[in-house]
Amino acid sequence: METLATTKMAMSGTHSAAPMRYRNNFLKEVEAHVEDGDWVKMCMQCGVCAGSCPLGPQWEHTPQKIFMMIRAGKREEVLKSDAMWMCTSCYNCLARCPRKLPITHIMHGIARYAHHLGLAPKTQPTRHFSVLFWKNCIKNGRLNELKLTIGLYFRDGLMAGIKQGWDMRNVALGLVLAKRMNPFELFGGHGCKDHKGIAAMLKKAREIEDQRAGASH
Repeated sequence: METLATTKMAMSGTHSAAPMRYRNNFLKEVEAHVEDGDWVKMCMQCGVCAGSCPLGPQWEHTPQKIFMMIRAGKREEVLKSDAMWMCTSCYNCLARCPRKLPITHIMHGIARYAHHLGLAPKTQPTRHFSVLFWKNCIKNGRLNELKLTIGLYFRDGLMAGIKQGWDMRNVALGLVLAKRMNPFELFGGHGCKDHKGIAAMLKKAREIEDQRAGASH
């Protein structure tokens, strides 16, 4: 009985100490600066997220591998990867995770943090679209579809933009006829009336985010 009790105590100590093995600097950094990053240490590497993702075969690193790399301290490999930018927010991984990890939120959080640090791949198309979309929206509080499209088409230069625009001319004409796109938006475009309110809302959101990050330290 004494041997059994000793064994149980030893196993209990091992289980309580297990999370501490992964508390390296990069894991702490993710926990402090990435949305829901404190869930990373809870991943049990079952692979359900990788098997559930519709883009799984195209990922450089699947979510479960990203979490393993974070716990292993592979900072550069994670933050410079384009893996997080592959997430389409389908939420299959979150719905099927046996531990209910907010995987989608974590992946977007890592992508955002990598972009903030200037480590995200500059040529990653999803990152490029996200930056264009965000800058477009915050300027007037509403999306200017024409300017967003032009920004995407001419990403690779003048000739590439002209070619892609010509290839999509029928779609563009359909949007104009359906009054879903106005050519004159190139010179301004519609926007929200309360620009100051939009700016104040975004400022407050940044403050809340900074406070949350500070509380994590």
